[in-house]
Amino acid sequence: MQTISPDQGERADFPNLGTRYLLREKDTDGQFALIEHSIPPRSLAAPTHVHQREDEYSYVLIGRVGVQVGDEVTEAGPGELVVKPRGVPHAFWNPGDEEARLLELIAPPSFASYFVEMAPVLSAGGPPDTERLRAIQEKYELSMDPESRGRLMEEHGLER
Repeated sequence: MQTISPDQGERADFPNLGTRYLLREKDTDGQFALIEHSIPPRSLAAPTHVHQREDEYSYVLIGRVGVQVGDEVTEAGPGELVVKPRGVPHAFWNPGDEEARLLELIAPPSFASYFVEMAPVLSAGGPPDTERLRAIQEKYELSMDPESRGRLMEEHGLER
């Protein structure tokens, strides 16, 4: 039996999105990865993006999480599950005044390593190295729409 306490698990944090690894690919025989995300109040965690290889399932633990999947926009609270299928544009944020936390199941699991690679690029201070960002996104077959950031922040009253 494996038990993971709240202070265990590798972290890969960057502005507006904390990531703690609970189960990695090696722990699940390559079936899925399970991570915990934390999102500060009134923050955009990720602008609109599309995964080509994996599906994501977000189970909200605390707070509220705003999500756009395709053309649908919703908010999910504790105990609610949001499905973000591969090939469908999606974005997510915290619309509330308290931290939001969710469990994210990723299948297949290889995308979970994306956060480890992105954290040093996004947390380096100053503008991120756009060439490095693009290379990491290409590696994981992720298409990011950075132009959606401003629109999402304005539409949902986000501050950061």
